[in-house]
Amino acid sequence: MMFAQSEPAEFIPRIPLGDWIESFSGFVTGGTFAPIFDPLEVVVGAFVESIEAALTFPPALLIVAIFVVGAFFISGWRIAVLTAVGLVLLISLDLWGLSMVTLALVIASVSVALAVGVPAGILAAQYRSVETVTRPILDVMQTFPAFVYLLPGILLFGIGIVPALIATVIFSMPPAVRLTMLGIQQVPRETVEAAQAFGATPWQTLAKVELPQALPTIMVGVNQVIMLALSMVVVASLIGAGGLGSEVVTGLTQLQVGTGVVGGIGIVIIAVILDRVSRSLGQGRAPKTAKGG
Repeated sequence: MMFAQSEPAEFIPRIPLGDWIESFSGFVTGGTFAPIFDPLEVVVGAFVESIEAALTFPPALLIVAIFVVGAFFISGWRIAVLTAVGLVLLISLDLWGLSMVTLALVIASVSVALAVGVPAGILAAQYRSVETVTRPILDVMQTFPAFVYLLPGILLFGIGIVPALIATVIFSMPPAVRLTMLGIQQVPRETVEAAQAFGATPWQTLAKVELPQALPTIMVGVNQVIMLALSMVVVASLIGAGGLGSEVVTGLTQLQVGTGVVGGIGIVIIAVILDRVSRSLGQGRAPKTAKGG
């Protein structure tokens, strides 16, 4: 049974939001902001390419050994073994180069997201006015579909690594802000007042009391930022980011099931390794309390 679609109410005014956005995008891409965007594109591209070169230029087994040693000291021998097996499997699947491109994008985007998100979370925790402004912005950022984040990067920089990095940073930043703010706000008020009673300045209280107490919560945010960045890097392959996501996109667009599944396996391997190591890093940095007070 077919139902007729009801007509929208005629007395409600129409908002031409799409036309306004198109006009604004034309203004932005008209060349007025080229002196700003062109140097930014060069800097961001060089940043990502330097990380990629550091991961791909040395022999693969040397990079594997470095990652395994790092995982051992951070997470213990079990995660080190998992890291070794996973990375060797990437080599055997002929995914090493693509994996390092993906990992370089993740490292670059997570670095930028944390460099912006953690200070923003600290400011939001210290000043109520900043928190009032920040919360709705984070709500909007976390409810937008992932593909929407690709549009500003494409608009400003075309396709390639630079718009992929910008989209990934914006998409993965909210957990860093939220959990930094939450961790600081959950520090017992008595602890802060005790530090202030001993003459600590606000910055000394932040650096020596609040941040150490909030560090486990902040590290949970770091873990979420890493996972979101990895997922967005895969999506960003649609605009030329490259890496393992390109294998998945090829599998989908050309119906090459084997290529898509193998690329997906590579993504899972990197995700598991990053998740386990970052979780252990947060647990290992939990503040120690003395027995008996």
